[in-house]
Amino acid sequence: MKLQGKKVVLLGGTSGIGLAVAQAATAEGAEAVIASSNPGRVDEALAALPAGSTGTVVDLLDADAIARFFETVGAFDHLVYTAGEGLKLSPLASMSLDEARTFFELRYWGALGAAKAAHGKLRPGGSIIFTSGIAGARPAPGWSVAASICSAMEGLTRALAVELAPLRVNIVSPGVVRSPLWRGMDDEVRSAFYADQADRLPVRHVGEPDEVAEAYVYLMAQTYGTGQTLVVDGGGVLV
Repeated sequence: MKLQGKKVVLLGGTSGIGLAVAQAATAEGAEAVIASSNPGRVDEALAALPAGSTGTVVDLLDADAIARFFETVGAFDHLVYTAGEGLKLSPLASMSLDEARTFFELRYWGALGAAKAAHGKLRPGGSIIFTSGIAGARPAPGWSVAASICSAMEGLTRALAVELAPLRVNIVSPGVVRSPLWRGMDDEVRSAFYADQADRLPVRHVGEPDEVAEAYVYLMAQTYGTGQTLVVDGGGVLV
């Protein structure tokens, strides 16, 4: 039980990769504390987690609310940030800059605010794990905003690994994962997208949340890596 007795706080841990990380961490003996702005998702996630897990509704963009949340949590061992709205891809010519800015709010500024509020509560040997994506390394047309956010998050990870040492700060960079991230697509379009991605990937399938969750557990359990981007993409950056 790699995480026996550890307390893990997961912001965005109510669906997709975040919930899978909570499930994987509790399977390794951790106590999970999940937080989301959606009350229904908090309840659904707690129903999928073992007894002893707790959940809180909190606005991840409200600095005061985040500070109060971490005061309530108290000392803990690992912070996992997977919060993010569904992606919306847009060519530069038709992009709304105002809309593009909103995508940074939760994915970047929310993560930075969480780290600011939480780092003083982390126990010795603890860590922060953020989330990016391979768009930063291998963008496609229409991915300029997503690629920018991913790259910004990876830069933030390296900077905080230096500033907050010996606290470890790392980031997981998933490829295409079958998760609510793509809920903005029509069902037929989404299925075709998954099938196309599976055909081109060396592993011949898109990722599942539980596959990617193992990367977060690894980064929590090991003690010698910091400032690192752990890519889990089925070979996506290669093709």
